[in-house]
Amino acid sequence: MAEEFSKGDHVTWKSHGGEAEGTVQREITSDTKAAGRTVRASEDDPQYEVKSEKSGGTAVHKPGALEKD
Repeated sequence: MAEEFSKGDHVTWKSHGGEAEGTVQREITSDTKAAGRTVRASEDDPQYEVKSEKSGGTAVHKPGALEKD
């Protein structure tokens, strides 16, 4: 089972320019619009919306792409 994250957790992830870091904004557990796209998620396959510290933008990642600091 993949790691679970909570709102406010500080995380890192691989980005085009190397490694990015930011804060978890919310867990997504149903299909919804986030970060400018449709996110496919469920209770069994959640995704996480994160806010980048560098750009201030938001992105959505699967738990396997995130690492808790």
